[in-house]
Amino acid sequence: MPPLGEFYTQVLGLQVVMDHSWIVTLADPGHPDVQLSLMTHDATAPVVPVASIQVDDVEASYQAVRAAGAEIVHELTEEPWGVRRFFVRDPDGHVINVLAHDRVE
Repeated sequence: MPPLGEFYTQVLGLQVVMDHSWIVTLADPGHPDVQLSLMTHDATAPVVPVASIQVDDVEASYQAVRAAGAEIVHELTEEPWGVRRFFVRDPDGHVINVLAHDRVE
């Protein structure tokens, strides 16, 4: 089996910007904020999300999800690879990873 993300590097010209073996994040070299993450499993959460959405304020998003009564699948967590994230189940049953990168001051 080819390495995770190889198709996207060869066909779309994306570059690997993070590789933890179980999750690989690729970025467009001309627009590094445009990223795609692929997962085989999740190292700290009970399920693999179908999509990840990066937000500016993950705490505000978490509070909005809680206020809406949506199911939190993975609680708001500070991960060792530099993100704060939580998983929510959307109305169609899909698990979404909502995250923000740590800000470097």
